[in-house]
Amino acid sequence: MKQVSGVSIIEKALEKQGDISPEPATFEAVPDEFVPEAAKPPPPVSKPQIVVNRERLQERGMLSPDAAEGQLAEEYRMIKRPLLMNAFGEGAEVIPHANLILVTSSLPGEGKTFTAVNLALSIAAERDKTVLLIDADVVKPAASRLFDAHERPGLIDVLERERPLADVLLRTDIPKLTLLPAGRHHTHATELLASEEMQRLAREISQRYPDRVVVFDSPPLLATTQASVLATHVGQVVLVVEAEATPQYIVKEAADMLSTCEVVGCVLNKTQQGFGLGYYAYYGYKYYNYGE
Repeated sequence: MKQVSGVSIIEKALEKQGDISPEPATFEAVPDEFVPEAAKPPPPVSKPQIVVNRERLQERGMLSPDAAEGQLAEEYRMIKRPLLMNAFGEGAEVIPHANLILVTSSLPGEGKTFTAVNLALSIAAERDKTVLLIDADVVKPAASRLFDAHERPGLIDVLERERPLADVLLRTDIPKLTLLPAGRHHTHATELLASEEMQRLAREISQRYPDRVVVFDSPPLLATTQASVLATHVGQVVLVVEAEATPQYIVKEAADMLSTCEVVGCVLNKTQQGFGLGYYAYYGYKYYNYGE
């Protein structure tokens, strides 16, 4: 076939008739806003790393993540409301790091883990808040065990710079609740909790998400020095007191260890007065400034 400048006579004729183009056709991508919703691929869904054992929570008398009614749920609404007001600048004064809340007690067995977990569950029910529960009781990590996360890396591993924070945070199947386990046992845990790395971590988790509340489950104040060290990093403290069991002088001694904290709330636990709830009941959230 005779060629004209490298292009066949037939191709030239077809070009004149507009049947073919000398240049390859190009197509522009259609913007997403013009693609019908049914035609768009669904976004990837990240599976939770922890499925909360709701039966276990119920057996231990704790809040059910799926139940919004009941006396216990109402009690925790009363407890969390002033905490949230302070955390997001709605209180009378602006409190530094007020979204970091430490839950502790004077002695073991007063219910501080029970309170910390229920408080986190109650905050997770808020429509516009998220909550990070940190098991900071690195000697007896009861919260980590409750969520079957006691063998996972966690807080200690972050402070030792062995794991980045993002690698040890555990999503739960409760949409707004994340867990940071205690991590491995460490003989110098108190020094780690008092370190500059802990201060840096506290600042990071306090400022990273504007809608996040961080609840620390802390060791008892009079059982170890770790709780008083942790209290220096947070803006609010909840002191759990076992009703009709913890002597007043013990509570006073524990409260004196929190003298540097601006806000200390007191929750009376295991009382049956006026509630009819059985073993657990909560009332009385007040502020005490022991520094004055």
